[in-house]
Amino acid sequence: MLLLQYHNLLIQSILTERFSQESQPVSIDQVISDFDNVTYHISTPESKTKILISLSIKCFNDLKKYGVEELLQREYGPYIVSPPEVGYDFSMVVDLEKLPPEIEAKEALVEKIALLKRNALAAPFEKAFAQFDELAAEAAKSSLDLSVPEDSGADVMPIHYRDEESIFIKASHDRVTVIFSTVFREETDRVFGKVFLQEFVDARRRAIQNAPQVLYSHKEPPLEIRSVPGLKAADDIGFVTFVLFPRHITKDRRENCISHIQIFRDYFHYHIKCSKAYMHSRMRFRVAEFLKVLNRAKPEVAEKERKTASGRRFGAR
Repeated sequence: MLLLQYHNLLIQSILTERFSQESQPVSIDQVISDFDNVTYHISTPESKTKILISLSIKCFNDLKKYGVEELLQREYGPYIVSPPEVGYDFSMVVDLEKLPPEIEAKEALVEKIALLKRNALAAPFEKAFAQFDELAAEAAKSSLDLSVPEDSGADVMPIHYRDEESIFIKASHDRVTVIFSTVFREETDRVFGKVFLQEFVDARRRAIQNAPQVLYSHKEPPLEIRSVPGLKAADDIGFVTFVLFPRHITKDRRENCISHIQIFRDYFHYHIKCSKAYMHSRMRFRVAEFLKVLNRAKPEVAEKERKTASGRRFGAR
């Protein structure tokens, strides 16, 4: 049930309806936009029984360096179309006449297709976890002092998934560090963001001590990524660092960890917008209440008799 949070629900609903035995094949041509500059195209260009699903993602060239093609081949091998649809980075075709007969198998296929973006972005994380395993094994075999300098470990893997924002992943022998650069367009966003991230830190101190360590830096990038070429640092850019220790990335937790951490940016900015909306609603409520008080405080003005210069009452005939 947890992974249902990361599905594109529109894709899921379209495919679930089309995969139903009672459903008649129809023509489809629908473009779906997702977070982080991701676009889907679901269409039936050749036949109503063959659904083409294409994915466009801004950072696909970065993901190629980290094994995204091998990962997608592993997950969607029989359905992959090469070359992909023009204007898209990855395409797959599902033939409605060759679907598995079991309902559970159809639901599993729909779920896998709905996780297309998630699986594509999982490639650098899986590579980082594999590097962590190698470095940890080497460190365990070494008889030398295990104190390792800060810049040791695997190279930083940058993922430029938005126009001005990136994810940086670095594996070491004792941790995997994930850093998000995020742009704050307004000063109030920086204030809300700092308060929100402080709650992450305080929650770890108070009750959830097994949670990953969360660090926030403004303007100055963390030490782990200062050597990355082309790194931007400005007044409106902040860096959020997650430190994943071995207990967070055990074999049975990795898939869940990848699903959660890759949507942090959307989760973070969503809550900033919700906080601003709540504050504005409270301010409007207080202003409305103050206006009611002012209206009640106005003294009642008794109507005075008005007369003309000749002594006649004003308005009298």
